[in-house]
Amino acid sequence: MSANPIFNPGGDDKVENRSIWFGNTTNLMQLNDVRYSWATGLYQQMRENFWIPQKLDLTQDVTDYWNLTVKERRAYDGILSYLTFLDSVQTCNIPHIKSCVTAPEVSVCMAEQISQEGMHNQSYQYIIETVIPGDRRSSVYDFWRTDKVLADRCEFIASIYQKYVDNPTPENYFVSLLADYLLEGIYFYNGFIYFYNLASRMLMPGSADIFKMINRDELSHVRLYQKLLPEAMQLFPYSVEQIYEMFDTAVQHECRWTNHIVGDSVLGITDTSTEHYTKYMANLRLRSIGLDPLYLDEKYKKSPYRHLERFSDTKKEGHTKANFFEAGVTSYVMSSGVAGWDEI
Repeated sequence: MSANPIFNPGGDDKVENRSIWFGNTTNLMQLNDVRYSWATGLYQQMRENFWIPQKLDLTQDVTDYWNLTVKERRAYDGILSYLTFLDSVQTCNIPHIKSCVTAPEVSVCMAEQISQEGMHNQSYQYIIETVIPGDRRSSVYDFWRTDKVLADRCEFIASIYQKYVDNPTPENYFVSLLADYLLEGIYFYNGFIYFYNLASRMLMPGSADIFKMINRDELSHVRLYQKLLPEAMQLFPYSVEQIYEMFDTAVQHECRWTNHIVGDSVLGITDTSTEHYTKYMANLRLRSIGLDPLYLDEKYKKSPYRHLERFSDTKKEGHTKANFFEAGVTSYVMSSGVAGWDEI
C-alpha cells in the first residue's frame, strides 16, 4: 500500500470514479458532490459533537477521589493510564490508514477522528492534573511502565499497528483496519462502565460526564469503521476465520486487563460480568459488519450493564441533559439529535 501523493494533477475526482481505496485521486478535498453520502453525514455529526473538557466541573471529584476505596483508586488511576494509551496510539496510527484513502469525503472523517483522539488525550490529562494529587500523577502517567499486565496489553495493541507501518502490504493494512475497529468498538467500554458505575453510586460525577462525551465521540468512530470494513472485505485479502480469531484474542486480552485492574473489588462489577459484557460487545460489533456472532450463548444477546449504559446518554434524541446531580449542562452537541445509532 502506498500513500497518496500530496497533489496528483493527473488524478480523476469524478464522483462515479471514486473509491475508498485504490482510486486515482488528485488529493484535493472536492466535497460539493460525493459518492459516499454516509461519510458526509457522519462528518457533520462528528463536527457537531464538539465539546471542551475544561467546561466540565471536576470539583466534586477532587473530594470524591479520597472517598474511593484503595482498590477503586487503583482502578481509577490504571484505567486513565490505559485509555490515555488507546487514544495516543490512535492519534499516531490513523494517519497511516488515512494516507491510502482516495475518497475525500472519507478522508475528512478520519481527519476529524484524529482531532478528536488528540482532544481525548487532553481530557485525560485534565482529569489527572485536576483530580489526582500531585504526588500520584507521575505514577498514573507511568502506570504502563510499572504494571506488567498493562505493559503487555499496550505492546500487543501497538505491535499490530507497527506491523503495517513496517511492512505496508494490503494484508497488513486490512489487519490494521480491523485492529482499529477492535480498539474503537471493544477496548474502551469496560473503562467507560467503570466510571458510569461510580456515577451510579454518586461518586466522581465530573469524570463520568467527560467520559460520556468521549463515549459519544467513540461511537462515531465505531460507525466509521462499520462502514469501512464491509467495503474493505470486498477488496483486501482476508479470511473470516482470521476476523474471528482477532476478535476472540481481543476479548481475552480485554477481560484479562479489566479483571486485573477492576476484578471483583468494585461494587457492581465482577469477573463474570466483565466477560459477559466484553463478549456481548464483540457479538454486537461482528453483527454490525455483517458477520455472525462468535459467542453463541443466549446470555450474550443482552448487556449485563443496561442499568449503567443509561448514564452514557448516547441514545437520546434532541435531548440536552444535565449531569447526574443537575449541576450543569454537559451536552455540547449542536445537532438536533443522534438518531440512527442504536445498531452501533
